[in-house]
Amino acid sequence: QVQLVESGGGLVQPGGSLKLSCAASGLAFSRITMSWSRQCPGKERELVATINPASGTTNIADSVKGRFTISRDNAKNTVYLQMNSLKPEDTAVYYCKADRDYYSGLLYGYWGQGTQVTVSS
Repeated sequence: QVQLVESGGGLVQPGGSLKLSCAASGLAFSRITMSWSRQCPGKERELVATINPASGTTNIADSVKGRFTISRDNAKNTVYLQMNSLKPEDTAVYYCKADRDYYSGLLYGYWGQGTQVTVSS
């Protein structure tokens, strides 16, 4: 059974930082491309960042480029999202996702339950 458990969300002031974690189980984590998405109030879910398991190549959305960093620790089956210089418009529920097997291309599409990030003074 695949499980993705996010943590690290909370309330932070504008300009502050948070680091989200997503612990994965039930899958071959070191083969899986992982991603973070967010859903802001009243908007559709938006892809924020992806990271492949081989070279660690990342892709970051323009809206957060230069402020957010995605990383992973394959030994801990965990993917992270470091968020710096947070803005009120970053307020959202953040979800991690197991996208696909990087080597076979097999689609996974498993989502975590989400963690709330609120940026407000």
